[in-house]
Amino acid sequence: MKKDIKIIGSGFSALAAACYLAKAGHAVTILEKNSTIGGRARQLKKDGFTFDIGPTWYWMPDVFERFFADFDKKPSDYYELIKLSPAYQVYFGINEFITIADNLPDIINTFESIEKGSGQALAEFMAEAQSNYDIAIKDLVYRPGESPMELITWKTAQKVGQFFSNISRDIRKRFKNKKLIQVLEFPVLFLGAKPSDTPSFYNFMNFADFGLGTWHPKNGMYSVVLAMEKLARELGVKIQTEATISKINIRLNKASSLTVNGEKITADVVLSGADYHHTETLLEDSYRQYSENYWEKKTFAPSSLLFYVGFDKKIEAVEHHSLFFDVDFDAHAAAIYDDPKWPREPLFYASFPSKTDENCAPKGKEAAIFLIPIAPGIEDTESLRNHYFDKILGRLERLTQQELRSSIIFKSSFCVNDFVKEYNSYKGNAYGLANTLFQTAFLRPKLKSKKVSNLYFTGQLTVPGPGVPPALISGKLVADLIQKYH
Repeated sequence: MKKDIKIIGSGFSALAAACYLAKAGHAVTILEKNSTIGGRARQLKKDGFTFDIGPTWYWMPDVFERFFADFDKKPSDYYELIKLSPAYQVYFGINEFITIADNLPDIINTFESIEKGSGQALAEFMAEAQSNYDIAIKDLVYRPGESPMELITWKTAQKVGQFFSNISRDIRKRFKNKKLIQVLEFPVLFLGAKPSDTPSFYNFMNFADFGLGTWHPKNGMYSVVLAMEKLARELGVKIQTEATISKINIRLNKASSLTVNGEKITADVVLSGADYHHTETLLEDSYRQYSENYWEKKTFAPSSLLFYVGFDKKIEAVEHHSLFFDVDFDAHAAAIYDDPKWPREPLFYASFPSKTDENCAPKGKEAAIFLIPIAPGIEDTESLRNHYFDKILGRLERLTQQELRSSIIFKSSFCVNDFVKEYNSYKGNAYGLANTLFQTAFLRPKLKSKKVSNLYFTGQLTVPGPGVPPALISGKLVADLIQKYH
């Protein structure tokens, strides 16, 4: 039976769910509080420069292909993908870096040149990572987290020990070189937790990295948002921006309507792709599933301090994606997870999309995005932002041996306060709920409300977890549940 479905938010998971539900024949309307769609994946355009405000890494291309294939489409029907070569580089000191190639044989050779025997160790590690990827991404993550029995298969039974060891321990068993260890631990940071708190099974992220490569959609990640918007509209989805929802109205344990810009709009089913915690604050207390104490005890992925900078010249000695691990990794991680505070010396990531994409900056100029991972909920002031910009820019100049400060045309920033204001993000987190052992699959907040029969959730605080590919999967999972129960 055709249902009137209202979706709160327009991020990747909400757009994905809208497409699936519209394809199933429902009347779907997306309600977005901001003036543009995309949730955390928005775009900044200024003085001829174009920046992705949110995600900048395109990994797991197979997940995007699977999504579009569900509608008899391909990503290439909507946007052009460029495989980055090299994938990225990691700086450890002045002119001291490791460049990660766009193929596994070359990466194996790089490892062997740094630590004797590590090439073979990497080949074996990657075979295991690929096996886990095939189990996880092709099967397990497409399960809705309703029951622990979803995780029990013949294949997972053989790997049960990997859920009780951790990435950090496993990598250190095989590799001794500190730099190689950090390169291998890096992809796990996309899951939002320390490598020492992430189950070994999640080494499938290493296959996503070394095995499948790093890609760039021409004109940036926002091209994917625009592609999904086009597909959604082709399927009949209606999208309304500047639609602020102040309340989910309940009648007889069902969401009967939403209060949008002060007016009530009816719905047969309500799906929220907005922040899960925030969505429950739109309900009366008795209809909330999770208490403030519940959220307070959860392990959240980091927030971020981001800078979007236009330079009047090309920057040398950097790749499209460059990581700066020239300071103490463990000390920075402790400042995020163990004793939340601003790190004394932060690791940081830089993206220079104009290295690959001429549309991201005027000719002869460079677009740069800088990201410092930080603890959610910490103090955020303009002076702190400026202090840390000076820190990382000075390090960038020193490590790459070039003067850059005088070439800055402009800079914009985005941090904890902005995540709260723009996305109603819990404590200003950037990536959602971390994927730790006790925050995996059925142990995450549920896709379906236990108290309101026609209220659903999707996105990075629920199943399967943080990241753009998981967001697409989350949209499919919740659409399937709505079909199942309605």
